[in-house]
Amino acid sequence: MSLLDAPIWNDASTWIVLGVSALFIAVGIVMHRIIMKVVRSPAPESAREAQPGTESN
Repeated sequence: MSLLDAPIWNDASTWIVLGVSALFIAVGIVMHRIIMKVVRSPAPESAREAQPGTESN
């Protein structure tokens, strides 16, 4: 009996666990791409003006 013939592949809970795991991986990849896009984008002008240390008294 090979691993592919094992009865675990016929169990519904195995496929649920694999599906949820794949979903978590996909969501993590999408979140990583979005966060990196935001981090790499330049700051807006209003945020640059409001930075501490750049104020003139």
